[in-house]
Amino acid sequence: MSSIDVVIELSHETCLAHYEGRAGLVYTRSLDGRSVVFPAEALRRVVTRDGVHGVFRLHFTPDGRFSAIQRL
Repeated sequence: MSSIDVVIELSHETCLAHYEGRAGLVYTRSLDGRSVVFPAEALRRVVTRDGVHGVFRLHFTPDGRFSAIQRL
């Protein structure tokens, strides 16, 4: 399984838009500068009252589908 480390800085309001389905994808950058897109539903596992802030490791299946998110 491959992984990539990303920085995510999303306010509570932005997370709410993702949670309500108004935004289906999250666009961010990896620590090495690559553009990364993953499903917004993944944020449900790491969202707090303040939103989502920090460095996270995204795990992907061999065919490139998102499988897990982990706070670093």
